[in-house]
Amino acid sequence: MTGTDTGTGTPLPPDELADRLTEVFALVGPLYRRVYRKVEQAEPIEGLSVGVRAVLDLLRRHGPMTVPQLGRAQTLSRQFVQRMVNDAAARHLVEAIPNPAHQRSSLIRLTADGLAAITAVHTREHAALRQVSGNLTGADVDACVRVLTRMLAFFDEADVP
Repeated sequence: MTGTDTGTGTPLPPDELADRLTEVFALVGPLYRRVYRKVEQAEPIEGLSVGVRAVLDLLRRHGPMTVPQLGRAQTLSRQFVQRMVNDAAARHLVEAIPNPAHQRSSLIRLTADGLAAITAVHTREHAALRQVSGNLTGADVDACVRVLTRMLAFFDEADVP
């Protein structure tokens, strides 16, 4: 790490902040790709593609959602999300139910099989993540989540060149 803030809580000047956030990007990209690969490798065991897993995970966390809501939450095209929902529905992991707020856009919800599948994924991931070492504290994780949340919000709101 190249930053000079040693945990004093002093906000970094913009140029130093940009440099430090570049360090975060340099780690997030490879981490994402490695996790993606692990999920793909587990597909034969769990039978869930990365896309289907993402849909099941969102439905587990947020309850029934429409396909457009699922797409917006993942910043993915409606068409791609619809294919993932169709794949999940073909395996009886999700089902379409009437949407009281909008007749033309059904809600997608987890079935009992879908809940069991995503719960099994989370159980396996939880067991693997318990092995992460480094004496990390709750404050360390809180800081990481805060940084990533701010970056995500910035890129949601900003038209970055």
